[in-house]
This record gives sequence, structure tokens and C-alpha cells, in this order.
Amino acid sequence: MKTLPPPRSSNALRIRTLGRRWAPHEDLYHTVLTSSWWQFFLFVACAFLFANSVFALAYVSQPGSISNARPGSFEDAFFFSVQTMATIGYGTMAPATFFGHVMVTFEAILAMLGVALITGITFSKFSRPTARVLFSDKVVIGPRNGAPHLMFRMANWRRNTILEAQLHVILLVEETSEEGHVMRRPNDLPLVRDRNPLFSLSWTAMHKIDETSPFFGPDALLRLKERKAQIFLTLMGTDETFSLTVHARRSYQLSDIVVGAQFADVLSVLEDGTRLIDYRSFHDVVRVPESEVERGRAIAGE
Repeated sequence: MKTLPPPRSSNALRIRTLGRRWAPHEDLYHTVLTSSWWQFFLFVACAFLFANSVFALAYVSQPGSISNARPGSFEDAFFFSVQTMATIGYGTMAPATFFGHVMVTFEAILAMLGVALITGITFSKFSRPTARVLFSDKVVIGPRNGAPHLMFRMANWRRNTILEAQLHVILLVEETSEEGHVMRRPNDLPLVRDRNPLFSLSWTAMHKIDETSPFFGPDALLRLKERKAQIFLTLMGTDETFSLTVHARRSYQLSDIVVGAQFADVLSVLEDGTRLIDYRSFHDVVRVPESEVERGRAIAGE
């Protein structure tokens, strides 16, 4: 039985920059929030080890500041610092001099601030609203009510509902101005229905290919390929569980378009009225009758 992997958070346009130095400290909060969990925990671990090492060096610099610690032992000083910062206090080692008490005071203050900061950031990362929307691997051009349409399929991967979901589709093409300047211009693709008040099942969004569509004409795909066209989808709505706005995005290349096809049916209704979605066929496309295939090819320029 084929099992679909969870949807990717994003596969939108990849961006690389030149001439901009990497300075995460200038926007540290945003850098931490957008980092992966393993990067975040690695950062916390490194910061914890670094802070304890600094205090350990301070304790070692003043021999006798820690009772029951071996003279000049960085190891004992380091683990004493860990016990102090974590408020463990096993009772074996303790500050023995005025300098030791002062350093413990500073370390306790730093530990309280650090725990509060890490706790807040961890909660912020954990509570960030996200959408888990599954987008089809392919885009199809096929007939619908006697007219060709460009169709995209989506599904809410969670077992809840996205309220007032809105889909925005743009076609990004390369254009050359009269002065010879090359630019990338986004063009909105109007949809037959761009809103879904209750997005809990699958949703097939359609763009009608008529005289106003950039996909209209016998050589449409060829012209768009020459202009390095890409399709971008952005979906936004309110997650009913958190009552927060969530969004998802997806991009497609022209090579992802299947002409003269439609998506395989994945929705059925059981006898008790339960709606069943078969995700095993979610990405499958099926060919339409030959007569409609020829019509689709003529429209798409094949």
C-alpha cells in the first residue's frame, strides 16, 4: 500500500544573495525562530557549555574560591558552574571566598535570565501557527464544462478545517522592456473559485483558459517556456483549532503540467454519509478521452 509522505512546508523560489554579509546577531530573534529544531537545540547546548566554561575559567583564576575542589582543576570548576547554573546544589562543592560568592551571584542572575529567555523562545517556536497543506505533484490541463482549464489540487493534511481559505495564483514570466532591461513580472491567474469557506477535504482550483489567459493559443506553452515562466500558489486561511491565520505555498515548473488529463478521483461517500479521501491516489492523473486530448493539445501548443 502506497503511503504519502507529509507535505513539505515550502518548495517556493530558492534565493541566493551576493554582497550581503551573514549577520544573524543583527536579527537574532528572527534567526532563532526560523531555524530548525536541531539547530535551536545545538545553539542552546553550545551557549550553555560556553557560559559554564567562562565561569569555570573565572573560578580557576582564583584558587580556593570553591571548597572541596581540586586546586587548579578546570573540570571541578566547570561542573561546579553547571550545578550553580542549573540550581542543582549537590552539597559537595560550595563557594569558599568572597570572590566565589560574587561569581555565584552573577552566575545565578545569568541563569535566571537564560532560563526565562530559552523557555520563551521554545514556547514561541512550538506555538507558531503552521499549515499542513498537501499540493499535487502535477498540474493538469483538461476540459471542464466544455472549456479547457488549468487545474491544481490541494488537501488539508490535518484532521481539522481551515476556515475562509483563499488561494492566490500567479504566473511569473520574464519580460524585456523597450530599453532592453530584463525583469520578472508576476501575472495574476484568475480562478473560477479562489475561496473555500470550509477547507477540510480536497480542493481542485481551476483557471479557465480563454482569450485572456496566458495559456491560450496553439503555442502557449512554447511561448511561456521561452519567457521562463513559473507558477506560484499561496494559500491563506484561519486554522479552526488555533483561531490563527496560517498559510502554505507551492511552486510549479511548466514541465509539471500534464496536458489532456485530469486528476484521479479520491473522494467518495460511504453509506453512512461519511466522506472518504483516498490519499493513495492523490497525485495520480488520468487521461481524458482522445477527442478531448487533441483539443487540449491544440490549446497548449503541442
